[in-house]
Amino acid sequence: MNPKTVSESAIIMSSVMLPSDANPFGQVHGGTIMKLVDTSAAAAAHRHARSMVATARMYDMSFLAPVHVGDLVTLKASLNAVGRTSMEVGVRVEAENLLTGEITHTSSAYLVVVALDGDGRPHDVPSLIAETPDERRRMQAAQERRAARLVGRA
Repeated sequence: MNPKTVSESAIIMSSVMLPSDANPFGQVHGGTIMKLVDTSAAAAAHRHARSMVATARMYDMSFLAPVHVGDLVTLKASLNAVGRTSMEVGVRVEAENLLTGEITHTSSAYLVVVALDGDGRPHDVPSLIAETPDERRRMQAAQERRAARLVGRA
């Protein structure tokens, strides 16, 4: 299996938020944002593994600012690290007010996604090549988060 770079599987996904995505006050439901985060993370993992995937964990989901009806929400998802069968994907969510052009970082999350074979069993994924200092920093942080999670299981 040939290693892949972070940029080979990165995803940028955008969607305009509609009244059906929001509460009566025009703020988008957190669950709507979480679904978009999960979708973008899965797409990046699919690209990397070139197989079916399943979300195993979503953690460190932050809601930093509200998203409003009419905002263009952009999600940027990329792999931070890979294990044998799992991948940590980081997702950054930004909302753009299409009238003013103001862009706000509204949410971030980390997800662990597992590659699955045709029988639904975990299978090996290509290793990840971090090319930039930021990618190397994110890979190191992901390895530290994984180590902390494993200690918590004991």
